[in-house]
Amino acid sequence: MNKNVMRLLKKDFRLAMHPTVPLMLLSSAMVLIHNYPYSLSFFYTSMGIFFTCLLGRENRDVVYSLNLPVSKRDIVSSRLLFAVTVELCQLVLMTPFALLSQYCIGNVNAAGMDANIALFAEGFAVYGIFNIVFFLVYYSDVNRVGVAFIGSSAAIFLCIACDIIFSYTVPLFRDRLDTPDPSSLPAKLTFLGVSILFFVICCLMCHTVSVRKFEKQDIC
Repeated sequence: MNKNVMRLLKKDFRLAMHPTVPLMLLSSAMVLIHNYPYSLSFFYTSMGIFFTCLLGRENRDVVYSLNLPVSKRDIVSSRLLFAVTVELCQLVLMTPFALLSQYCIGNVNAAGMDANIALFAEGFAVYGIFNIVFFLVYYSDVNRVGVAFIGSSAAIFLCIACDIIFSYTVPLFRDRLDTPDPSSLPAKLTFLGVSILFFVICCLMCHTVSVRKFEKQDIC
């Protein structure tokens, strides 16, 4: 990773980040709510990323970045790295709340996945889908950030709906994944590993295609 990307990333956190991002990260505590769709917290974090891109459009952050001695690839790389950093922070912050949930509410959730290892696996999968849908549309035209969020939001809510439905209808989810830890630990760890791999692949694909799309744009 070159110095330009790190400087742009620092700029994103210090100047471009929307004030709601830290607030959205607090949605990690939602796992303490009894009988609540915990995967909804991933949507709130994605909203913070959307607001940051929206604020950037209004403040002409992209135009400002293009006038810096950096390439379009560096701009895309820093923004994707910003999003991934925020997403990983949310999952890290959720960890102590998930552990606390086991003692406070018994780690049993009637509205979807329990606050267990499989929920974190879902988080990686949801973020991978969000990144590839949102940023591919966003970097096709950085002025149509709302269109990008509508598409990515629809994808996230489809994942949330599947989370709730699968926890009641699909045997793998109902009997093994949607169970208190450390029950069915091998299945949950496998699900986590596959989801992390999926997240990494989505981010790499997203970066490659987004750079290609952004380099074709004529922004003034």
